[in-house]
Amino acid sequence: MRTWTLRGTTTSYVVGVPDHGLWAQLVAWGPHPVEIVGTEHFVPRADVEPLEYAVRGVRYTAPVDLVVSGPDGSDELRPVFDEAATGEPRVVLPGTELQLVFRDGVRGARVELHYLVVGDVVERWVSVGNDGADELTLHRHDSAGFVVPVGNTIKYLWGEWNSEFQQASVTLPRGRFTIGSAQGITGHSYSPFLATDGPVAYGVQLAWSGSWEMSADVDTTGLLRIQAGRSSSSLGLRLGVGETWTSPKAVGACSAEGADGLARVFHEYERAISRGRTPHVLYNSWFATEFDIRAEHQLELARRAAGIGVETFVVDDGWFVGRSDDTGGLGDWEVDPAKFPDGLEGFIAQLRDLGLDFGLWIEPESVSPSSRLASEHPEWILRTAGREPVLIRNQLLLDLSRDDVREFIWSTLDRLLTTYDIKYLKWDANRPRLDSGDQRRDLDGLVVSNLYAILDRLRAQHPEVYVEGCAGGGARVDLGMASRVDTLWPSDNTAPLDRLRIQEGFRTGFAPHLMSSWVTDAVGTHDGRERSLDFRFHVAMAGVLGIGADLSRWTDEQLKTATRQIEQYKGFRELIADSKVYGLAAGMQYVGATRSVVFLSQTGDGNVRGTLPTRPRRVPLAGLDPAKNYRVGDDVHAGSYLLQVGVAFDGPADSQCLIVEALD
Repeated sequence: MRTWTLRGTTTSYVVGVPDHGLWAQLVAWGPHPVEIVGTEHFVPRADVEPLEYAVRGVRYTAPVDLVVSGPDGSDELRPVFDEAATGEPRVVLPGTELQLVFRDGVRGARVELHYLVVGDVVERWVSVGNDGADELTLHRHDSAGFVVPVGNTIKYLWGEWNSEFQQASVTLPRGRFTIGSAQGITGHSYSPFLATDGPVAYGVQLAWSGSWEMSADVDTTGLLRIQAGRSSSSLGLRLGVGETWTSPKAVGACSAEGADGLARVFHEYERAISRGRTPHVLYNSWFATEFDIRAEHQLELARRAAGIGVETFVVDDGWFVGRSDDTGGLGDWEVDPAKFPDGLEGFIAQLRDLGLDFGLWIEPESVSPSSRLASEHPEWILRTAGREPVLIRNQLLLDLSRDDVREFIWSTLDRLLTTYDIKYLKWDANRPRLDSGDQRRDLDGLVVSNLYAILDRLRAQHPEVYVEGCAGGGARVDLGMASRVDTLWPSDNTAPLDRLRIQEGFRTGFAPHLMSSWVTDAVGTHDGRERSLDFRFHVAMAGVLGIGADLSRWTDEQLKTATRQIEQYKGFRELIADSKVYGLAAGMQYVGATRSVVFLSQTGDGNVRGTLPTRPRRVPLAGLDPAKNYRVGDDVHAGSYLLQVGVAFDGPADSQCLIVEALD
C-alpha cells in the first residue's frame, strides 16, 4: 500500500491506496490507527474497509458518497488510482495540497480527492470530471467520508428560531443517524456539525450555506463513518463532456483533550480562515425602535450610546422607502427622506461628531411583492414555472442563480457603501428558499456560489467594512460564511439564560470572534428568570459585544454599569477574539499568553440572595502554567492552586468576571 501522511500542528492524518488501486482508505488519524481484520463474507471487501471516498460500483451494500449514471442507465463507476497529482512524497506538510486522482476507463469519469491540512484540521473536497464522450449525471455527491477510529456517541447541534445551537447526542451501537437542511440555507434546525465524545474527540463540519446533509453510520464491524455534502437533487446534477464539478469543503479535526479540546481546534482553524479584525462595541437600534425610524430619535439613542462607550451605531430595518412594517420595501434600497430629512449623509455626519461609526442593516436577497423592484423585474423573483412563488414572512426571494440578479445585489451594496460612509453592514436573510425553480440548473449550487461571489467581492473592494452575517437569527452559521464575514448572529433570542445555553452550543463548533452577542432587556423564551445587568453584560462579553436595549429607558445607575462593563471589555476584547477557550464547572475561561478572562455564572436557583448558610463553592480554572504565580483581583496564587482548588464563587452575586494575570 502507498501511504501519504498529512502532518498537522500536533496530529497527523494518514491515507493509503492499496496496490489494487480501487480506492483510498484511512490508515490512521491522530493517535488511533484503523485496521479491519478477518475475511468478509457475502459482501465485497470495499463494503467493510475504511474507505475515504466510497463510489457506487466499488462499494455496494454500505453507504456510498458518489453515485454517477450515464446514458445507458447504469449508476456504477469503478475508478482506479492513476496518480498523486502533487507527486509522490510520502509526508505532506501543512499548506501543501494532496490530490489523489482516480479514473474510470469505461465511463470516462475522473474522481479527484483533495486534502489540505490547516493547523490540526484536515480540509477535504472532491472534483468529478467528465473526460468521456457522453453526459453524466451525479445523483449523490458528498464532499468526503470521514472514518472515525474510536467512539460511537455522536454529538450534534439542533434547534429552531430563538432556540438555536442546542446540544444533544445519540449513541449508535449500529445503524445510521442523519441531519441536514432542505431549506436552501443552513437552517435553524441543525448545524452542519457532527462530533464524537470521549478522551479523544473527532469532529466534522461542512462549509456550505445551502441545502446539506450529514450522516453518521456505524457498520457491522463497529466502525463509525461520517459523510458530509450538499443535498442531492431529485433530478441529479448534469455533467457535460469536458466539465468538472467541485464539491464544497468538509473539514475534520481531532483532539486528545476531548470535546473541549476539539472546540479549540476548530476555533484556531476559523481564526486562520478569517480576517481576525478587532471588533468595535456596537449599538443596534432594532429593539428600541423596530420599524419606527426617525432621525432625531435615532440620534437621541446615539448620544446615550456614545456616552457609555459604544463605538459603532447601527440603524436596523426600516430606513428605506416603503418600509413601515414587514409587508413592503424590500428591494427598493433608497433612503427614506421622511425618516432622514437631512439625508443619510447628514445623519452620519452627526454620528461622526459624537465619535461614532455608522452601520446599516440590509436584506439584499429578498423582495417585497409590493415593491417597485418586483413590478419592474418580475422575472427576477424565484418561482417554479406555472406556479405562484411561496410567500414567507410577507416576502419573496430573488433568484440569485441568475447572474443579472447577482449583479443587481452587488451594485446595490456597492452604491450604498460608496455613497455613504458605512463602516458596518448587517446582512440579513429572513426566510428559507422553498421554490424549486428549474432544478436542471443546479439552483442550490448557483445561488450559494453567487452569494459567496458577492461576499468575496465585498471583502476585496470594501475591505474597511465590517460584515455581520445574520439569517433570522442563526440560520446561516457555517464555515462557508465564517470565512467570508467578520461575525455571525447566533440567535434573535438575547435573554441572558436562554442566550447562555445558545452560546455554549455555538462555541462547540465556532470561535468567539464569530459570535455577535447583545445586551438587551429581552425576557427569555424558555427561561425568563431575571438576571442582573452585570450578568447580561458578562454573557455578551464572551463574544463580540453589542448593545440592543432601549437606552432611553435605562436609569443613570444602569448607564453607569454599562460604562464600567464596556470599558472593561475594551481592555480584553482582543484576548476574547484570539484565545484558547475552556469550559469550567460554572462558566468559561479565555486563556492568552499572560492573562485570562474568567466568566462565572449562577444559572440555577441556588442561594443567589445569600439568605441561607451554604458551603463556599470553588471553581477550578484551566489552561494555566502550574509553575507560575497569578494575580486574581487582590490575591496571588500559584497556577497549581488555581488549577486544582480554583477560585471562590459564592454569595449573592449571580455572575463574576475575573482577570487572571501571570506574574512571572
